[in-house]
Amino acid sequence: MKIGLFFGSFNPIHIGHLIIANYMANHTSLDKVWLVVSPHNPLKEKKDLIQVYDRLEMAKLAIEEAENIVVSDVELKLPQPSYTIDTLTYLRELYPEHEFILIMGADNLKSLKKWKNYELILRDYHIYIYPRPGFENEELQNHSSVTITKTPLMELSSTFIRKAIADDKNVQFFLPDKVIDFIDSKSLYK
Repeated sequence: MKIGLFFGSFNPIHIGHLIIANYMANHTSLDKVWLVVSPHNPLKEKKDLIQVYDRLEMAKLAIEEAENIVVSDVELKLPQPSYTIDTLTYLRELYPEHEFILIMGADNLKSLKKWKNYELILRDYHIYIYPRPGFENEELQNHSSVTITKTPLMELSSTFIRKAIADDKNVQFFLPDKVIDFIDSKSLYK
C-alpha cells in the first residue's frame, strides 16, 4: 500500500490541511494519507503550541468521516525532538509492506537541506510537494524523488486562525465544526 505521510503541528488543523490531505488521497497514486501529528518541529519555536494530545484530538475530529485519511500518533512514541528521517525509518521497519511517501509544502522543500539526514530522505523516499504562495522553481523541485502536485493552493494558516480566535473573530468555515466546538470547550488559543 502507498501511504502519504503528511507531517504537521496541526495547531489547529484547518480546511487547508484537509484539502491537501484529500487531494493527495484521492487525486494522486496514494492509497491513504496519514496525518502525522508532530509534538514539536525542531526547526520551529514552541510559541503558541498547545498540548499535543489536544492537537491529536482535533485532527481525529476533523477526519472522522474520511475513508482514506487517518491520524497517526507515531511521533509521540519516538524520542524527542522528532526528526522526519527517524520517523520514516521507524515506520519502514514497522510496516515493511507499505511504501511511504512524504507530503510537504514547497516552502519546506526550500528548507529541506536544514533537515536531519535530508540526503537519506531524498535517496530513500519519494516526496509529493503541494504548492505554497511565493515558493516556485526551488532548487530541489527537479530532483528525481520529488513530484510537484497540482494540489489546490490555499492561503490559510494555523497562525492566522490562532490570531483570529485570540481576537475573538469568527473562524467558521476555516475549521471543521467539531474542531471549533473542541477549541471552544477547552478555551484554546484565547
